[in-house]
Formats: sequence, C-alpha cells, structure tokens
Amino acid sequence: MQKIKIIIDNKEILAESGARLLDVARENQIIIPTLCYHRDLSPTGNCRICVVEVQGQRFLQAACVTSVWDGMIVNTQSLRVIKSRKKTLELMLANHPRDCLVCDASGSCELQDLAYEYQVEVPDWGYKGTRYVVDSDPNPFVRVDFNKCILCRRCVLACAEVQGRFVWGVAFRGFDERIVAGADTMMLEARCESCGQCVAYCPTGALSDKMSYGRGRTHQITKVTTTCAYCGVGCQFDLNVKDGKVIGVTSNPEAPVNGMSLCVKGRYGYDYIHHPDRLTRPQVRRYLLEDFPKPAPQQRLTGPGEAWEWVTVDWDTALRISAQKISATHHAYGADSIGVLTSAKCTNEENYLMNKFARQVLGTNNIDHCARL
Repeated sequence: MQKIKIIIDNKEILAESGARLLDVARENQIIIPTLCYHRDLSPTGNCRICVVEVQGQRFLQAACVTSVWDGMIVNTQSLRVIKSRKKTLELMLANHPRDCLVCDASGSCELQDLAYEYQVEVPDWGYKGTRYVVDSDPNPFVRVDFNKCILCRRCVLACAEVQGRFVWGVAFRGFDERIVAGADTMMLEARCESCGQCVAYCPTGALSDKMSYGRGRTHQITKVTTTCAYCGVGCQFDLNVKDGKVIGVTSNPEAPVNGMSLCVKGRYGYDYIHHPDRLTRPQVRRYLLEDFPKPAPQQRLTGPGEAWEWVTVDWDTALRISAQKISATHHAYGADSIGVLTSAKCTNEENYLMNKFARQVLGTNNIDHCARL
C-alpha cells in the first residue's frame, strides 16, 4: 500500500493511502470523539460528532467516513469544530430525557461522557416529555426505551453485520424517525434471538438488559473476566459483580475468540448462580442410605422420612453409593447399559475427563453433552 504524508493538528504523519482519517488519528494517539462509530461496524457518519476541519474543504468532514490523501491538512480542535460538536450534542440533549440521576446507563453512557467533556448544558427548549412507552417490548431479556435513542444506528448494524439477523431498522422521517423491529413489530416477531448484541453496542440507555436493570451502577460493580462453559467455543465475557453476587454479564471487546459477540445463554444464562434452588451439596434417596428396598412406582413418596425422599449427604457418601450402583449395573448388564450426560456448567477440562471415564473406564460410547440437546 502506498504511503502518503498528511498533517493532523500540526503533526506530520505517514499513513496508508485511502485509510480512514479517524483510524489514522487514533493510531497516532490523536483523539477524535465519536458516538455512532464502532470499530466492529461499518462507519456511517450519522452522529456528526467526529467532524474535523480539512484545509480546502468548505464544510466540516466526518472523520469516520473520510479517506486521507497526500498533503491533507486536518485540524481536529479548531473553534469551528468545537462549536459544531457542542451544537450537535445540544441538539441531541434537547430531545433526551432528563433522568440521568436514575438512568441505569449513567456512568457508562457515551452521550453523558461527551456532554461532560464539552460542558454542554441541557437546553430548555425541545424536549416534549416521554414520546415512546418505556419497556413496551415483551422480549424477556432486552429492555427498550427509545426516548433515549440518538439514532446512531449501532443496533441496526450490530444485528445485521455481527449477528446476521436484521431485526432492527429505521422507519419514518424527520422528527418522527425512529428505530423499529421488523416492520414496526415486536422483537421476537422480527426473528430476534435475544443475543443482546444490540444492547452491547448501544451508547446510551435506549437498550439495556432487563435482568440486571436497576441492580448496580458502573462504579458499584467489579468486572471479572471469565470463560463461558456452555459450549466448547471458549467465549470470554465480564461478570458484573456487586456485593459478592453476579448481577449481570457484559461483553469484553478484547476477548480473543468472540470479541463483543455472545449468544443468549452466554449473556443471560447466569441466574442459576445464586438461585435458591441450586444444589451446592450432593443428595441421594433415603432408601439408598438406610438399605431399604427400592420403592415401587406407586410408593415413591418424597415426604419427610419416606424412602424416596432426597437427603443431603457428604461427598464421600455420595461417591461411594454412585460407584456401587454403577459397578453393579456394569456387572449385571454390561457397559452399554450405562449412559453419561455431561454438563455445560462444568469446565472443558472436567468434560474431557468425563469423556475419558466413559470410554476407557466404563468402556461405553454412550456419552453426550447437554449443549447438544
């Protein structure tokens, strides 16, 4: 690729011909603010926050969609540029709810960060109250509040380019323009997989997670990077931990395997961790402990003291009984009478050991994983 010379903020830079101006600036530690731009998505130039002044151009240029050329001279911090960015932010805030104090996105909202950086005050004109019903979509995982939407279209691009579902689109024009699911229907009716990609890319609180809504602000949580155990892909994400409890899952953009992408199980399948019905110690039927005969089907009562009741025991007892029963079954009916089902809650290493146990110790190929069911 041909190398060219350009100047950004009086700094001479060697860049590849045809490269995007925004990318060149960031590679050289020159900060140009953005709202609609994300490195994973196609640039659109919708928000106009990234405008810069280019010598010889009549109008300000959006850096995310402008290619560099030899001899290009750019100013990213001129008075004209700053005034334009502040006016754009003011127009966004003019039709934005004033509920930052109680907004779930406060502290992680990119619009809020830019308004603070440029010291933009919320104008008295423009806002007409709630235009759209909050949380009107019955999707079990995604909370929708389009009153906070800035029409950046990140959700549209993420759903189309990353997930390939094309659920979100843009409808109507002018002041009535808004994001819609399908042909202005519900998300699930528009083939939504509830993967949460749109939530992960949303820069404001327009799209958020229902399961974690209202449970903790950014400054209150600790992010713990971990690997998903639901399948063998090895996706990584951040557990959001508050007061020792997992309250949500967010994408980790630096994850080597999946980046921002997560499936519905990886992003929302964490409620079992602190569920009151979760077993933390092994249980066996009472008749196995007290040497009762196995009850007939019509006698399998689970009340206190009944032979079919589940009783919590220690691990040594549970393993001893399991070993006895597996050994007796193997001796009486052969290896193929035993089947093994492994769990997505186990690590990949634990599932590998179970595979070895089934094939080499028990001598059976009857093994499967719950992720395939």
